[in-house]
Amino acid sequence: MTTRLRFTILPILTVILGTSYFTQAQANPSQAKLSVHWEELTAADFREGIHRSQGTCLLPFGILEKHGPHLPLGTDLLDVRYAALHAAEQEYAVVFPEYYFGQIAEARHEPGTVAYSREMQLALLQETTDEMARNGCKKVLIVNGHGGNEHLLPFFAQSQLDKPHDYVVYVFDERTPSSGGPAKKTSIDMHAGESETSKMMISRPDTVHIDRATSESGADQHHQNLPQDVYTGIWWYARFPGHYSGDGSAATKELGKFQMDWWIDALAKTIRAVKADDASLKLQNEFYEKSGRPLDTQP
Repeated sequence: MTTRLRFTILPILTVILGTSYFTQAQANPSQAKLSVHWEELTAADFREGIHRSQGTCLLPFGILEKHGPHLPLGTDLLDVRYAALHAAEQEYAVVFPEYYFGQIAEARHEPGTVAYSREMQLALLQETTDEMARNGCKKVLIVNGHGGNEHLLPFFAQSQLDKPHDYVVYVFDERTPSSGGPAKKTSIDMHAGESETSKMMISRPDTVHIDRATSESGADQHHQNLPQDVYTGIWWYARFPGHYSGDGSAATKELGKFQMDWWIDALAKTIRAVKADDASLKLQNEFYEKSGRPLDTQP
């Protein structure tokens, strides 16, 4: 073969082979990398995503509320989606779009807060998980990014026993490691404080205004004098009426990276465990069947 002919054929072969590979990749989505974002998938890719995830879908649950004087209203939403998306990249799962329709009554006095009624919160969450399941998500893992949901979500999961469902709701509610990593400088660190600000330095550093962190106080105001085991809905406002708990100015990227890496790793392990769970749905179905005829159930 002459040199001239060789250089004429090679580009043609390259185009043919490239087109063939592209056509095969289109015909077989499993050969291509799938996005973990529900909203970015085509219909065909979504079907493949459900298959690849073994029907496991994440519902990252944030909120819109004040986060001290220096963090964005959507801090919980931004952080939990960052963790969920990165964990799903490690252990494939389909991640539902932004969801912020939770419990935040305690911040209704602050600008930018969107607080839905309890009826709406529960109804919308039920319809959302029902629709996820109708689309093949038989294992719905709710990833909580907001402390104000810590009572709402277990109650929602428990209420799935009210009537039969062909899917299981799981709740993952861990965001911060209890030990390890860079030493923290503050003792009060509940909301927009050292840890949360540090994590935002990783997930969305462009939204952190660290120079404003000391413009308000995040100290406990102790406006209530009740026994520790007595609960009232106004407890948070009594302690932190400015919706700031801690000192965000103490935040560091090093602490943020450690905590965010821990969160992502813990969530990836949880996704793997949920995928492997073949007991919960069987037990649920057994429970539904027995609950319809309690007098026939053996004591």
